[in-house]
Amino acid sequence: MCAAPITVNVPVEQLCIGLYVHLDMSWLEHSFALNSFKIKSQEEINAIRQLGLKTVRVNPAKSDNRPLPPQPKTADAPAPVIVEQTPEELALIQEKKARIERLIKERNAIAQCEKQLLKAATTLKSITRNLFSRPQEAVREADQLVQQMLDSLLVDKDIAIHLMNDKIVGEEAYYHSLNVAVLTMMLAKELKFPADDIKQLGMGCMFHDIGKVEIPDRIVNKTFALTKAEQNLLQMHSHYGQQIAEKINLSKGAIDIISQHHEYVDGSGYPQQLKADRISPLARIVAITNTYDNLCNKPNPADSLSPYEAMSYMFAHMSKQFDAPALNLFIRCMGVYPPGTIVKLSDGTLGMVVAVNSGKPLRPSVLIYDPSVPKNEAIIIDLLHEPILDIAASLKPGQLSPEVYEYLSPRKRMTYFFDTQKAENQKRQ
Repeated sequence: MCAAPITVNVPVEQLCIGLYVHLDMSWLEHSFALNSFKIKSQEEINAIRQLGLKTVRVNPAKSDNRPLPPQPKTADAPAPVIVEQTPEELALIQEKKARIERLIKERNAIAQCEKQLLKAATTLKSITRNLFSRPQEAVREADQLVQQMLDSLLVDKDIAIHLMNDKIVGEEAYYHSLNVAVLTMMLAKELKFPADDIKQLGMGCMFHDIGKVEIPDRIVNKTFALTKAEQNLLQMHSHYGQQIAEKINLSKGAIDIISQHHEYVDGSGYPQQLKADRISPLARIVAITNTYDNLCNKPNPADSLSPYEAMSYMFAHMSKQFDAPALNLFIRCMGVYPPGTIVKLSDGTLGMVVAVNSGKPLRPSVLIYDPSVPKNEAIIIDLLHEPILDIAASLKPGQLSPEVYEYLSPRKRMTYFFDTQKAENQKRQ
């Protein structure tokens, strides 16, 4: 558990380089990247003095030096001189304005993603409901949804994958299919698959678990270990799904995904224990993203792995089961610390990764724990623009204190979507 730091109040006159300070004021009222940081320069001390604070809280355990000794008071002490802002301080203020703009942009992107995800989930629910009564209409709806997602992917060179809020998750079956579609289409784009293949991947992912409609819900949604007979029946969903896909005339590529998404290149998968060259190249991609999402979102959330643990487990224990270049690229795209990972930054700050850019996966956006900032206004730091900060470690949610856990709100279920805002904006132009 992370205990609350012990701090002492220090007069601003005694501040010096090396002290780790906490500014007890709104993040918007000062020019620094965070409310808590280690002083690195005299310019930063001058900037703190400009804030009008008489004392500043200091964390001795994180400080490199002790505060300066108190200055003796004299009867004819001169009035304090107002220090004019230096070019360095003005640069800090400009950088803070840029941070605020990036924060607003990030929040807008997340809001847009949530809106698009809800719309996509509603569409997918309608598709599933109409699949047997109006199959042609259902397939047409799925085709339109996947085309919209594909259009979004093809707008930008890099793809921003955002972690969605727990509150919008209701029916996991739909979000699992969307998760797998989002992650698979992203990976296929990075693998430079042609647009037609990415489209087929999207369609296959939307329907990859459709065969589960033939399996009793008590088995599909069981939150504890399945019996051998139940496992055998659940594994039949790939075969049932293939039969349904053929009836509604899905493409050959989509049908292969539905029938083979649990096949592994070493022959250890099911239902046919196919090996690498006998598995569709499209299905080999879906096997990776489907496994990742299943590890992160188990029927019982308490059994789920964190995104970091899931990625590490797949690399360390399952790498022989997957197409190696595709797995390595998936890890590179999602980053060592995928969205949803709890992290400690190099300055000791705790946070949660909320977005990762496929082109710059080692510099994700991190929602920062800062008790002086209201939770609903939490700071999101884009590490791409903060070169002095790095991710030092990944933490399990159970390692957090109750206060930090409540603030960061680690997701019990991981749901992702990519930023479609730019695609929407281009359509309007």
